[in-house]
Amino acid sequence: MTGDSAKYQIKAVGAMAPSVGIDDIAIHIPRLYFDIKDFAEFRGADYGKLNRGLGLSAMAIPDVHEDTATMGANAVARVIDRNKIDPAKIGRLYLGTESALDGSKPTATYIMDMLEQRYAKKYGADCFRNCDVVDMTFACIGAVDAMHNTLDWVARGGPDQDRIGIVVFADNAKYDLGSSGEYTQGAGGGAILIRHNPRLLVIPDIWGVSTMPVHDFFKPRREISRRSIVETVLELASEAGQSLRKNLSEKIMRMIDKSDKRDHTLFESETLKVHKDTPVFDGAFSNRCYSESVKQAFINFRSKAMSSGRYDPDEDKILTDQWARIIVHLPYAFQAKRMFPDVFRHDRRNLPVWDEIESEIGPEPIRENFPEGLAGDSEFESANDVYRRMISKTDHFKQFVEERIEKTQRASSMVGNQYTGSIFLALMSALESDFNENQDMKGSRIGLCGYGSGAKAKVFEGIIQPEWKHIASRFSLFSRIDDRQPIDKSIYEALHRGSKGTSVISPSGEFALISIGAEGHLEGERRYSWVN
Repeated sequence: MTGDSAKYQIKAVGAMAPSVGIDDIAIHIPRLYFDIKDFAEFRGADYGKLNRGLGLSAMAIPDVHEDTATMGANAVARVIDRNKIDPAKIGRLYLGTESALDGSKPTATYIMDMLEQRYAKKYGADCFRNCDVVDMTFACIGAVDAMHNTLDWVARGGPDQDRIGIVVFADNAKYDLGSSGEYTQGAGGGAILIRHNPRLLVIPDIWGVSTMPVHDFFKPRREISRRSIVETVLELASEAGQSLRKNLSEKIMRMIDKSDKRDHTLFESETLKVHKDTPVFDGAFSNRCYSESVKQAFINFRSKAMSSGRYDPDEDKILTDQWARIIVHLPYAFQAKRMFPDVFRHDRRNLPVWDEIESEIGPEPIRENFPEGLAGDSEFESANDVYRRMISKTDHFKQFVEERIEKTQRASSMVGNQYTGSIFLALMSALESDFNENQDMKGSRIGLCGYGSGAKAKVFEGIIQPEWKHIASRFSLFSRIDDRQPIDKSIYEALHRGSKGTSVISPSGEFALISIGAEGHLEGERRYSWVN
């Protein structure tokens, strides 16, 4: 995009709804990172494929004292301090996460506990007592859901009430060591200030939605039989000597056979219930679910936007051309340009520009041309995958990506996946880049496409406000990314396994996890503190 942003600016079409949206955003990124070049060497992976193919440069790694709650709380404190907000005026604190710390107690309450500690001296011990808090989980779209809900709540109060809501996103995108998703890891937290007459982005109440129940990526509650645990222990004991195996075998089997005295938690039931932070996933299937969900949500949004009068069907035939920036969920930096060809194609069908594209790459595959049944479905999907890649290599699409998507990728490349926060990291990346390059974005429309496995997509729109430069100038996103410390493979694995006992960088000027289930506290009870 050049300095001319007039063609993306909002037209006075239809009645304007109450002005609510994003007033400010703050982010917290761990100060440790693992360089993708080092990762590739460590795992024997193709660095060129990871870097040039997927856009990966580094992954953010939480330190020992960091978790979902601390990353979220640090970002919220930044929003409160920067905007001089009285905590008593914050009506709700809604967290979107898929890295919850408890199966019952909301992670948002841990965040509130930390905030109360920090602000009690100035605002009173109960300064957050009347704040509504909750966690919202739907894979990577949870924070978009939390924002959607909070926007509705703020709008319902009317401008006179001046309701203030803060949406938090915080996640540790963690995959099994050696798995095919390991290179997409990342972490971070953020806070979004929602209120009337926002200074950054107005979000009209038009949302395209697509939901379908699929198993593309999920974190099941796994079950392990107690006998398999014993067999594993005995197998390890064999390596230490036959006598140790014999002693262990006798003791463990006696423990299992005492059916009337099963007081050891490991053997109180036939199976041990295990919840892991790492997912079960099918990468290729998940990519297809992502592409199809976003396309269907876009179709739904387009229908609603046209019927509302926000767009002129005769003038605005290609809706995606009306968006100066397109912000999507980025599990890896180049996800948008790899997945968006479906929307790009749908938005241009039956128009002269699509005739040009088809003359270059040929007609798109049609389901009716493939055999009936599952085998035909698979063949069609494979052909569609190939055709998407062909679209992505056309000059039309490359120019589209360069103008509307490229700036959103920059931060993701150096941070990695943030799960629920990835779409907002992309938003901050684009706006800070536009600010640094002195782009005139005032009044421009941007499209936002959230996605969560399972699967759901939401497409909505934002209108950049006159004060956007003032807000974007305070993000300090890229300076935070630059001010980090690299770690080597041994520290990376120790942090991943949870075997590192002390922080790599001692906490300073931030919230930190102090203990879990320490003496005098309940099992698993988490304690936090602000560390100066």
